[in-house]
Amino acid sequence: MRQQGVRSTWRTGLRFAVGYLVVIWAVHLVNVFGFGGALLAFGIQPLDLSSLWHIVTAPVLHVNFSHLVSNSLTGALFAFLVGCSGRRAFWEVTGFVVVIGGVGTWIFGGVGTSHVGASLLIYGWLAYLLVRGIFNRSVGQTLLGVLLLMGYSGLLWGVLPGVNGMSWQAHLFGALGGVVAAMMITSDDPPRRS
Repeated sequence: MRQQGVRSTWRTGLRFAVGYLVVIWAVHLVNVFGFGGALLAFGIQPLDLSSLWHIVTAPVLHVNFSHLVSNSLTGALFAFLVGCSGRRAFWEVTGFVVVIGGVGTWIFGGVGTSHVGASLLIYGWLAYLLVRGIFNRSVGQTLLGVLLLMGYSGLLWGVLPGVNGMSWQAHLFGALGGVVAAMMITSDDPPRRS
């Protein structure tokens, strides 16, 4: 019975990982071949009220194939790991990340710039995975967080200004969204033992 539960959990995570890849690749192909790149206008343009709703569209848009590829595998892995907590947890975490990451980028991103890319999601999902075990007192999730920190510690530099053309604001506020999600949601809590 327990093995069936593990399979179901992995299937759910796999669906989210594949769904993530299908969405970002489909959007990019439609943007490049159907619109000649014009959909990049739906990126976050800080302090432009007419683009505030772009916080929802920006994470699925990418500047070029290199940008898309760089966000594909890591994003799919984190989508899988968050998805293993269940559908509700995945959508709650993603909601916090998109809203907090998007609004933070919209406020602090710098007037005259445009921010696109799934790295907002990637940093948010990673931050959530790093700290959720602390907030829901799960040894297994805490250990996963430690392993991810060891494997992806290089990403932490992405929340600091420094690389031209990279939205450190989206990384930083996406990560903050992930931490807030870990603090707030309870749908990812491990089952209580009787």
